[in-house]
Amino acid sequence: MAFKSKDLSVLAYANGFTLWHYATPDAAVVVTAANYFDPSADMMRAGDIVVANVNTAATPAAVFYRVATSSGGVVSIAAM
Repeated sequence: MAFKSKDLSVLAYANGFTLWHYATPDAAVVVTAANYFDPSADMMRAGDIVVANVNTAATPAAVFYRVATSSGGVVSIAAM
């Protein structure tokens, strides 16, 4: 599947840091793939944290990610 901006929301924001929540039926391996979060590049910054509920349609899991890079319209995340 693809990233859906309607499923991304801010949990907290302070001092230039944002804690995000994202829920998706996509598996964790899909969420961490290159270019998945690129549509959110104008909102996410390196150092932000994403709490993700992944694989919600099958075997749900909660995963914490950090935004490793966000520049030039490209976002990359990494598991914490």
